[in-house]
Amino acid sequence: QVQLVESGGGLVQAGGSLRLSCAASGRTFSSLFMGWFRQAPGKEHDFVANINWNGGSTDYADSVKGRFTISRDNAKNTVYLQMNSLKPEDTAVYYCAARYLSRSIYTKDYRYWGQGTQVTVSS
Repeated sequence: QVQLVESGGGLVQAGGSLRLSCAASGRTFSSLFMGWFRQAPGKEHDFVANINWNGGSTDYADSVKGRFTISRDNAKNTVYLQMNSLKPEDTAVYYCAARYLSRSIYTKDYRYWGQGTQVTVSS
């Protein structure tokens, strides 16, 4: 079983930065493929970024490319999402998710989910 706990959300002005963290329990973190998703009010979960088991491969939604960076520290069982140049449209609950075998951009492919952390960007 894998448990995920996100942190680092908050209120920030447009143009500002936040770094989200997702701490994973268990001894298999280095085998996990990790993803970040977000859900704005009244909308579905949207893919944000993913990363492979060793951090060597990443993928981003077009809306965040060049502004967000996903990374991981397997020694700390943690994945990060550095968010720069934030915009009001980035406001959402951000979720960390995990799966085995490969990266994916689809919510249905992820078996493990955190509880989410709120990010609010004011204009």
